[in-house]
Amino acid sequence: MRIRFRENGPYVVEFPPGTRVRLGGEEIPLPKGNLALCRCGGSQKKPFCDGTHKTLGFQAEAGAIQIEVGVSQT
Repeated sequence: MRIRFRENGPYVVEFPPGTRVRLGGEEIPLPKGNLALCRCGGSQKKPFCDGTHKTLGFQAEAGAIQIEVGVSQT
């Protein structure tokens, strides 16, 4: 799994295609495997990104975190 921080945009969590996630007890299928989460605080669909960052002039650097699930640190 990887979390990208899009320049001037949302957090994008990348899962394998077809992954299902739970939010507030509701299961949401992710056909493409990506989940865009609001980073600017202005989305009307929080926690999801609705593109409001573009009109707000939100600015933030890009980056990424790679997460290895089930890998032991020993």
